[in-house]
Amino acid sequence: MKTYLITGILILIATVSMNAQDISKNALGLRLGDSDGFGAEVSYQRALNANKRLEFDLGWRDSRYYDGFKLAALHQWVWNIDGGFNWYAGVGGGLGSYSFNDDFNNGNGNDRSDTFVFAAGDIGIEYNFDFPLLLSLDFRPEIGFGDEVYDNNDLDFDIALGVRYQF
Repeated sequence: MKTYLITGILILIATVSMNAQDISKNALGLRLGDSDGFGAEVSYQRALNANKRLEFDLGWRDSRYYDGFKLAALHQWVWNIDGGFNWYAGVGGGLGSYSFNDDFNNGNGNDRSDTFVFAAGDIGIEYNFDFPLLLSLDFRPEIGFGDEVYDNNDLDFDIALGVRYQF
């Protein structure tokens, strides 16, 4: 009986160690995609252990007629597919704010602004190169809550390409 128990524990440890991979302790770069109208986001990832990490994304836009920001935070789990390929899934949320000035609306007095919060899921695939570069493609559905921005459409599907430097 002891032999079976020890053999089972050794097989379990071997299986876990074969599927374990190390993700970079830190990664900093850009997440280029829809981001609900905010365009590119500055993205930072911080490893929690060998297969979990946090991701923080900040998108902002500042122009003559439109100002806004969007901050997202996600907890992700990472699994190795083969070699440098990983896939990941996560959950999180964030907040944002935007404002359009009157000139954007042809001077008709319809200035709009809103602050909103959202919950998000995340699923994607990434490739770790032998040098410190990480490329990823992810899909992030978001459900938001705000006064104006989510009145007609409370669900957003954000698809983006990530390019990050690992250190």
